Amino acid sequence: MLAPVMREKSSQLVQFDDLGRRSRKSLFGLDAEDLSDCMLEAGEPPWRGCQLVEALYRQRITELDAITTLPKALRQRLAAEGWQVGRPAITQVFQSADGTERYLVEGQSGDGLTMETVWMPEGDGGESGDGSDSGEGRDSDRSETLGASSFPRSSAERVGDHQLGSTYGLGTPVLDSETREDSRQRATICVSSQVGCAVNCDFCLTARLGLQRNLTAGEIAGQVLAVFDRHAVEVGRDRVNLVFMGMGEPFLNYGNFMGAVRLLVGEMGLSPQRMTVSTSGIVPGIERFAGELPEFRPKLAISLNAPNDAVRSQIMPINRKWPIASVIDSVRKVKLRPRERITFEYVLLGGVTDRPEHAVEVARLIRRTGLPAKVNLIAWNPGPGIHYATPQLEAVEAFRRTLMDAGIPAYVRKPRGRDIYAACGQLKRTVEG
Repeated sequence: MLAPVMREKSSQLVQFDDLGRRSRKSLFGLDAEDLSDCMLEAGEPPWRGCQLVEALYRQRITELDAITTLPKALRQRLAAEGWQVGRPAITQVFQSADGTERYLVEGQSGDGLTMETVWMPEGDGGESGDGSDSGEGRDSDRSETLGASSFPRSSAERVGDHQLGSTYGLGTPVLDSETREDSRQRATICVSSQVGCAVNCDFCLTARLGLQRNLTAGEIAGQVLAVFDRHAVEVGRDRVNLVFMGMGEPFLNYGNFMGAVRLLVGEMGLSPQRMTVSTSGIVPGIERFAGELPEFRPKLAISLNAPNDAVRSQIMPINRKWPIASVIDSVRKVKLRPRERITFEYVLLGGVTDRPEHAVEVARLIRRTGLPAKVNLIAWNPGPGIHYATPQLEAVEAFRRTLMDAGIPAYVRKPRGRDIYAACGQLKRTVEG
């Protein structure tokens, strides 16, 4: 899929200048306290750390010499000692016919490994109906975003059930006249927490990489700022959701994942209610997550993907260690905000997990949890060497209807960027077909 598109459109792949190897002494990734300590060690007053926070995370400066709030002599001394900003940088861009962009991002370690990040204009509907925004009103199914709580809905969002097939399209979103008059952006950024993944889900292309390494807090948060800069995102004005659903299992890199969240919330001023973290069901991680303060806790999504333990263990080996019941028990420990729901992500594999009896079983399972919950249905996105089938449209709609009839809010996530391997489960640093 990718190679023909790249040959036909030379602009599909953008190669940036060689950025060289990163110093391991990066200021980016340190929080306010660490930066103040760093300045104290340099013989400077601790409030210099606040100046660095402003420069790194609010002004988004990427070069040490450009931080002019620091004296020139201090900048020169820091540079001589091997310090630099060291923020992750986009090195390659792949552009989809539907406006989605996939990025290879260079990290801080200098090991040459890249992480993947995805920009989805208008999002994919994954945040619909989770109800955690305290400002949520009559449009409770609207995706949560940075900035103001209301936003004119696109005509694509207002389609009826009879137009479900449009969720499989790759066309550019059609905006109504009200939206065109509003220049504010609305998008979702999919963020990686590891290079590769150790969970080894049978239907996921990322699993083919295995786990190559964990990302640092700075590398995780840096993906967000790099994409913000590319699209000139303004915090407090544009409406951008963050989903930690890229490469890797966030709860197997828990300390760095939450370190990144604290940077994004505490130093950049983003809202954790505009963030969602997805886990395959790492019970110790979920229990640790349950202890996080609400002001630093993203929303939680569980990758369920099967109606029972027998099927789930076949396609998700992690289920053999932590079966569905133990995952649900750990999720019950998470104290939800008013109107917040747990999201259960469910990948529909044609003929494997998309049958009518599976829908009935999933509805029964969700209702028995007693949790305020919703289900996101994801039609499987193909990848080379993975022998599953994308479900039929009719099967997706029938599954959704069964859940809805049982009182379970259910939404179909739109596939974004399939033609450039940017869709859910496709991230494998692919550069050619």
